[in-house]
Amino acid sequence: MGERTDYAPGTFCWTDLGTPDADGAKAFYAALLGWELDDMPVGDDQVYTMARIGEHRVAALYKRSQGPPAWLCYVSVESADAAAELAERLGGTVVDAPFDVLAAGRMAVLRDPQGGVFAVWEAGETFGATLVNAPGALTMNQLNTPDPRASSDYYTSLFGWRTQQVSEEPPYFGVFNGETLNAGMMQMPPEAGDAPAHWLAYFAVDGLDDAAARIGELGGQVVVPATAVPSGRFLVARDPQGAFFALIEGELDP
Repeated sequence: MGERTDYAPGTFCWTDLGTPDADGAKAFYAALLGWELDDMPVGDDQVYTMARIGEHRVAALYKRSQGPPAWLCYVSVESADAAAELAERLGGTVVDAPFDVLAAGRMAVLRDPQGGVFAVWEAGETFGATLVNAPGALTMNQLNTPDPRASSDYYTSLFGWRTQQVSEEPPYFGVFNGETLNAGMMQMPPEAGDAPAHWLAYFAVDGLDDAAARIGELGGQVVVPATAVPSGRFLVARDPQGAFFALIEGELDP
């Protein structure tokens, strides 16, 4: 069980879901992942719903009326302003300029040159998830990109990451922050056409087959069926509102 009290800069630390149907998403993920949900007013009639496993916060979701529903993956940084400035200088785009999230921290939403959207998080009172790598919690972030070399160069320059190819077919890369495995990266298949890069959030489960059946019962759809990898098995799914996510069972990092 991976309990956390902080995150080194360059480490994925949080994920949240923006969706047009927050109530529907809450029902789906609570039933699928065993989350307890806590609605937190954040001003202007907005609600940020914290997802918890026991006493630990693991993710969040909120109602968003514009844009497609999507999970957003956050990277811890010392300065959101400096990260946004560097991201743009390296050829990326600032989607949402740095702003304060009450006293919790400061963030920016960015888009890499291949189209992958992600966020940077400068911790204030909140540093991110207090539990990872456990059933119901975030366990991996994966970049699907049409150009792994260009993506690797960009994120290495932005965060100091190191990438290492770990399989030839299909090409797959481990992404390291220092000596710690921080993420994965996969080349998108030719049939993806001109689709942009995107980050995919993985949550851990105890039983992947049961979870796959539950996804369908709850109104979601499995789009990549259970597939074996060296550490276990994973699947990719779409929730009833259309947001993509992944589940994995097997050996988890501490």
